[in-house]
Amino acid sequence: MTSTRKGDTFAQEKNWENYFYLSMTHSDEMDPVIYLSLASYRDQGKTMFSGEGSEVQSAITLTISGVEDERSKCGCFGLFKGSGFNEAVCYYKEMESFKLLIILLLIFYSYYVLFQVAASHDRNEQPLSKIAVHKATFSLQDSASIKASPLVLGSKGENTEWVNVELEYHNGSNEDWVGVFSPANFNSSTCSPDIGNTREQAPYICSSPIKYTYANYSNPDYAKSGKGSLKFQLINQRADFAFALFSGGLSNPNLVAISNAISFANPNAPVYPRLAQGKSWNEMTVTWTSGYDISGATPFVEWGLEGEAKMRSPAGTLTLHRNSMCGSPARTFGWRDPGFIHTSFLKDLWPNAVYTYKLGHRLLNGSYAWSNLYSFKSSPYPGQDSLQRVIIFGDMGKYAYCFKFHRTPIQLLIFIISRQGALERDGSNEYSNYQPGSLNTTDQLIKDLKDIDIVFHIGDITYSNGYISQWDQFTSQVEPITSAVPYMIASGNHERDWPGTGSFYDTMDSGGECGVLAETMFYVPVRIGPSFDSEHDWREGSEQYRFIEHCLASVDRQKQPWLIFAAHRVLGYSSDYWLGMQGSFGEPMGRESLQKLWQKYKVDIAFYGHVHNYERTCPMYQNQCVNAERSHYSGTVNGTIHVVVGGGGSHLSKFSDIQTSWSLFRDYDYGFVKLTAFNHSSLLFEYKRSSDGNVYDSFTISRDYRDVLACVPDGCGPTTLAF
Repeated sequence: MTSTRKGDTFAQEKNWENYFYLSMTHSDEMDPVIYLSLASYRDQGKTMFSGEGSEVQSAITLTISGVEDERSKCGCFGLFKGSGFNEAVCYYKEMESFKLLIILLLIFYSYYVLFQVAASHDRNEQPLSKIAVHKATFSLQDSASIKASPLVLGSKGENTEWVNVELEYHNGSNEDWVGVFSPANFNSSTCSPDIGNTREQAPYICSSPIKYTYANYSNPDYAKSGKGSLKFQLINQRADFAFALFSGGLSNPNLVAISNAISFANPNAPVYPRLAQGKSWNEMTVTWTSGYDISGATPFVEWGLEGEAKMRSPAGTLTLHRNSMCGSPARTFGWRDPGFIHTSFLKDLWPNAVYTYKLGHRLLNGSYAWSNLYSFKSSPYPGQDSLQRVIIFGDMGKYAYCFKFHRTPIQLLIFIISRQGALERDGSNEYSNYQPGSLNTTDQLIKDLKDIDIVFHIGDITYSNGYISQWDQFTSQVEPITSAVPYMIASGNHERDWPGTGSFYDTMDSGGECGVLAETMFYVPVRIGPSFDSEHDWREGSEQYRFIEHCLASVDRQKQPWLIFAAHRVLGYSSDYWLGMQGSFGEPMGRESLQKLWQKYKVDIAFYGHVHNYERTCPMYQNQCVNAERSHYSGTVNGTIHVVVGGGGSHLSKFSDIQTSWSLFRDYDYGFVKLTAFNHSSLLFEYKRSSDGNVYDSFTISRDYRDVLACVPDGCGPTTLAF
């Protein structure tokens, strides 16, 4: 028997007598079509499959019985992926019919959801950018309706709440989708002249929704029944909300129905506090968002030692306008008023003390608007022996879960049901695979929060890419972390880069934000000019290079024994596929410009994001490993360990096939690094996966102060023979 199906070929090569076959076809604009069939195969011949654009990934294994070999009674050993086509082949032996049926259904459903995600649009796109808002037409239909409830959200002070949406459209199709718009009035009054829309039919739709989902998400029979029911999780974003039903898909949206407006009880409430370490060790800054301008209310923080009398510190207020943005979509259909950003400075803190605080606004009528009550622990005195636990990662983004292929069908089914089969918590934007590991990382950090003292998010923060509403979504997502420990950020290419605005890289990655949102939404204690990041020139002779040297030289290693360098782009070493294709295995000119500083000032570890995976090198100088150890380092600092930790949540980056001699550990997964400084001479490094929080790579450093002072190549000060 000659086979034309890869699944048949695989079973044939395995000599399986009984097997079942699962396949799926898909396209960008249509739902996946899945076929499931049983087959019996007895021919011992072999047929190889060949087809243009096809790829076989037979190493991906999905087992039913838990035994990954052909002696088990049932298992799936092939997942074959091609352009617009996927199939899996599984075998069975001596299985009771009802057990086989259950297993088939589990596999069928699990693969269906997985392939729905796999069949998504380009994972490198911001989900909202798929919607051609500028092409939207206006055609309300009497046969279409959409209703949202409850009308008032957050009646008990909540800043997030679930909303029920009932829709009906008897001419519906599987391309229909529902967008959440805020403010609820999204007609032509919100249009920017930069959009350049010359259509005469009004109203124009010139603002992007803050999220969307397909109308058939909860009801697969929507196209036949004309009815659907959806749930959205909304956060307080300082304005009311409306839900709009569109036909025509994302590419040619046609507005057919608009819901009633709903709103939070106090849309102006102070929300989403973000702590940051101040410019001195005994200062903490608190930044938050509200709908209160200083003309209508006075912002402040009420705070003090836990259990003691409280004091009040004033806050400054900033806001942004559309003309603060550098280009589209940030200043066109991606624009949304970010509200008012307040920052207060809590000074003269006691070391290692627990403080409580809440955000407040005193209104003109003498009443107050309050936030929830929060707490934080202050920093230790510099040089004091204390346990310090630091989290470092990059490239996280917002609201997405990662489905892991190595789950068993039952585990996968439970996971899918518990997450409602969605990437966002509420299922919206579900066809996006843009930041599939974001919520895994967020939830793991929240789980471990009691063992964290500070977080460093080294660039590519929200991936909003010019859709301003996503900054609220992100600050809401990380609020349990940012309200409890300092959350320090650096701008990456997706925050800063825009042509003609002074960024070192002349790309459009920020979507027109050009660093403005990142530098306003989060407090950054140290800046060079407008900012300090890898998106500005860091080469020798530049202003930023001089700042880096000044910063490294000013560290008192007797009091601050561990010296860490962090940047968004890989200024050191990475086995990334694309960097390998360039031949540099790192940002061109990066380590050539900075390695003299790392060596001179004896930098222990350098961290980078930008590349979305994990990798650790040996201690390096001048492209050479200078220490053969892998798990424990002691004595003189004769080189810098380089770590890529860009797996915070965005789609993963492929490693090069070249096995570089300096790479000690690689992981193609989502995760973060935790540094634990026990005292002045003992440091523990741990890399944890976001999916389970377990440690997959680690090492320790033991070092005395004299080891930091010791001479190393290009790391010695001048000496003299004079007495």
